[in-house]
Amino acid sequence: MMETSIRRKFPAGAELRPDGGAHVRVWAPACRRVDLVRVGQSGSIQMAQERDGYFGVVDPDAQAGGRYAFRLDGGEPRPDPASRFQPDGPHGPSAYVDPTAFAWTDRGWRGATPVGQVIYEMHVGTFTPEGTWRAAAGQLPELARIGITAIEMMPVAEFAGRFGWGYDGVDLYAPTHLYGPPDDLRFFVDRAHAVGVAVILDVVYNHLGPDGNYLKEFSPDYFTDKYENDWGDSINFEGPAGAREFFVQNAA
Repeated sequence: MMETSIRRKFPAGAELRPDGGAHVRVWAPACRRVDLVRVGQSGSIQMAQERDGYFGVVDPDAQAGGRYAFRLDGGEPRPDPASRFQPDGPHGPSAYVDPTAFAWTDRGWRGATPVGQVIYEMHVGTFTPEGTWRAAAGQLPELARIGITAIEMMPVAEFAGRFGWGYDGVDLYAPTHLYGPPDDLRFFVDRAHAVGVAVILDVVYNHLGPDGNYLKEFSPDYFTDKYENDWGDSINFEGPAGAREFFVQNAA
């Protein structure tokens, strides 16, 4: 077993490096071998098996916008469970994302207190005819004018299909491509803060959607049958640390 000495922000996912390329890491204790498939590049790279079920490798050619996937024990390529963006939906390859590239302008934002808020629950896909974060951002001054102080977004994690309430999300780290790229979500939050409106993300941590959920192929220990769940397999928060870590870091 190898243990990476590369500094990372999160335990899993693809993180672009300041000196070029990206370090890619995934928790896949059910697998004997994991290969990094570099879409559009020649060949794949075998990932090194680390401790506690993790696999990691450096993709020296990775750039923001490039695509990658994982091949588990020689099977079909699967998207990264901790993907930051799924340009072609939950069944397609993942995209390398640079979360530091966006130029935030909200340094003066000091947050919102729990008391005294007027909350507007927003379904981004139906809020405007375009159904995008950019289009919704254009309506923020009007929401502020009528007295809205906080927006609660319905869940935005990537899901299968063209429309949905967001409760069938399967890629919890990837805002759905249907509403725009990740920087458009950042733009929405930045613009909201500019007009004095807070943004709350509704999240789902008691189940995942049935279409596009590949977590069991990486490890069945993501789920448990110990508890009944009307919405699908229950998440195994009492299981291995890697399973809990995936959701805890997602919240962070």
